Amino acid sequence: MLSLQRQREIYINGLAGYVPKTPLSFAGLEQRARQILSEPAFAYLAGGAGRETTIDSNRQALDKIKIHPHMLGGVQEVSMLLMWREHTLPAPFMLAPIGVLELAHREADKAVAKAAASTHTPMIISSQASFPMEEIASQLDSNPRLFQLYYSKSKELSQSFIRRAEAIGCSALVVTLDTTLLGWRVRDLDLGYSPFILGKGIAQYYSDPVFNALPDPPDNSSFKPPLTLSLIKSIISLNSRMPGGLISNLQSKRAMKAVRKFLSVFNNPGMNWDDIALIRSWTKMPIYLKGIIRPDDALRAAAAGVDGIIISNHGGRQIDGSVSTVEVLPSIVKAVNGKMEIWIDSGIRTGSDVFKCLALGAKGVLIGRPYAYALACGGTKGVVDCISNIQAELELIMALSGCKTLADINVDLISHPWNTK
Repeated sequence: MLSLQRQREIYINGLAGYVPKTPLSFAGLEQRARQILSEPAFAYLAGGAGRETTIDSNRQALDKIKIHPHMLGGVQEVSMLLMWREHTLPAPFMLAPIGVLELAHREADKAVAKAAASTHTPMIISSQASFPMEEIASQLDSNPRLFQLYYSKSKELSQSFIRRAEAIGCSALVVTLDTTLLGWRVRDLDLGYSPFILGKGIAQYYSDPVFNALPDPPDNSSFKPPLTLSLIKSIISLNSRMPGGLISNLQSKRAMKAVRKFLSVFNNPGMNWDDIALIRSWTKMPIYLKGIIRPDDALRAAAAGVDGIIISNHGGRQIDGSVSTVEVLPSIVKAVNGKMEIWIDSGIRTGSDVFKCLALGAKGVLIGRPYAYALACGGTKGVVDCISNIQAELELIMALSGCKTLADINVDLISHPWNTK
């Protein structure tokens, strides 16, 4: 079994005095990332909306689910294989789309793509990636990839993103619904920090011909920051990292114009169900809606002809006090009744969490912050370790619960407080 091999490798290395560079626990990952990253970088990756009660509730809800393992199941081998679309996945999870990964590591999404390819784990490429999707895809080899779309105010730009996603061989489109406006993220606000204003996390935009052809928005800002050393350093950083080079960007003001253009098109609070129908008409790719947390919205998604949903509250980053994702999973599974795929994210940290979500009826899960912290800890190797550790724990829990395949994981193996009868 892979889990036994993983444990054996760690213990034998321990004899030589080597301990894992990538912490195995989520608390360890978070602590190491905090030590490595700058204060603004860690705050952006770790933070949530408001008092961050949604982050807490995601975890508390998962902890309320208890596993009731069968004994003497005679499980000598475990298969975690999941058939998804035209792919056979080694385990029932994907890497969630996370923006501005350059805050965690200089190779950002490309390092994650290498890890995804190495472990054959699907990667959902973010609209807010630090490299253009084409460069990220070049590191994925034949590995499954999906593209996450933030539907912008410019329909032409959204269409262009979709065409590019099709061209790089994406297996599906993931439309994020819950971030038409950025949440009230107090950690970032306390530090006065937005990576986007520094030109970070907008590579998909400035690499797009439609975006570059959009007219420059007027500079209507009534607030001008005072000229300080910090402001000068920020301007140099912005103009140095954007295509064209420092001097050229300063002279043309191209980098600053690109940032203003991004800020003018990103927020789209007017997005509605008619837009989902429009997106459906633009592509033949399977479509998943990410951000559904109500049964009635799930049914509406099924009626809209999408292929699946991802139950998500954006990891607690959008609405303080939102319902947790796993507590709505049973009611959504019941309402949908097999009409489409159901995946889930937000708060999932371990193989145990994955097992619980599958037992409640999810097809699979998305892993987010654990791999972002692992990226900070060790780049590509850190992400590979993170994926391997979650797989190993899931395999062990399956074996110890009498489950030979994913099909053996069911609601009879758990108890939970959310009655859907």
